[in-house]
Amino acid sequence: MINEIQNQYTPDYVSPPGETLLEVLEEWGMSQADLAERTGRPKKTINEIINGKAALTPETALQLERVLNIPASFWNNRERQYREALARQDEQERLKKQVAWLDQIPVKAMIKSEWIQYYQDKVEQLREVLNFFAVASPEQWEAIWCKTNVYFRKSQTFPSDPGAVASWLRRGEIEAAEIACASYDANKFREVLQKIRTLTVEPPDIFQPEVVRLCAKAGVAVVFVPQIPKARTSGATHWLKPDKALIQLSLRYKTNDHLWFAFFHEAGHILLHGKRDLFLEGTDVASVEDQQKEQEANRFAADILIPPAKLKQFLASVPKLSKANITHFGCEIGIAPGIIVGRLQHDEILPPSYCNDLKQKLEWCLEEQEN
Repeated sequence: MINEIQNQYTPDYVSPPGETLLEVLEEWGMSQADLAERTGRPKKTINEIINGKAALTPETALQLERVLNIPASFWNNRERQYREALARQDEQERLKKQVAWLDQIPVKAMIKSEWIQYYQDKVEQLREVLNFFAVASPEQWEAIWCKTNVYFRKSQTFPSDPGAVASWLRRGEIEAAEIACASYDANKFREVLQKIRTLTVEPPDIFQPEVVRLCAKAGVAVVFVPQIPKARTSGATHWLKPDKALIQLSLRYKTNDHLWFAFFHEAGHILLHGKRDLFLEGTDVASVEDQQKEQEANRFAADILIPPAKLKQFLASVPKLSKANITHFGCEIGIAPGIIVGRLQHDEILPPSYCNDLKQKLEWCLEEQEN
């Protein structure tokens, strides 16, 4: 949903509560010395309050209530509003110096995806982006989003842009927050995955809500978030809190074999690898341990989709692979034939150009997603 909050006028000048106090004194014909004597405050303190050099404390507010018959809440609110306005002015000056950071963030793509609202004013746009990431400044963004505790599958052929990846991940967090989940239960999640496996033969309008519903019962929020340019991610997994995990899918390759493999790969990370620090796929950034974790998640996904013994038996039983026997095998083990095609192509048993029409093409329907 687009943020409907519009720009709010912030005046360049804010008056301290002391100006209001001075007006009241002039109306009453009371001098600052008289007020100091009646309240028991030093003359210097009263003068500093009037000139905005000293804060009007709750204690002083109560004293003014007694002397001037104006509620202490009025003075306390006046002081709070003044200090907040000063802080906003300071922030405005600080943010003006930081707008260049927006170049690291795919702002146009986020606006197009309706993740954030467009502002013509650069400082307001910066505030909008910081609000999206739930951070106070670009420095905090660097500290949090460049050290995210997340496993994610990304392209090894093309480099991913950190700002794009962080934006995509944050959108997933926002959507996952709307999904009510039971506390995470590993045994229940394993049971759920077997039920979800049977959904691979269903169309998206059937499997998508059911995957979300079933996983939520086991403590895992599943969100489908379209990728944005330069993110180049197909899936991500991390923990929103100790009892709630997140699986995020992008539909990067737009076929059902990739989507389902990505889902079960991320599920494998949840079940096998617990709640650990940052993991990035790829030899350029991954340690030997991380690569091993990736291989384990790959094996988990491959084996749950197509049991190894069943695959071996199938390959031994057919003299030549064809669409007909692949489709029959899919019916036999209860999964979509396109997943089998993808597996056979990956294992170089089937050429990349063969049987691709058995794969189900998937497209985003954004209007339905918003409902």
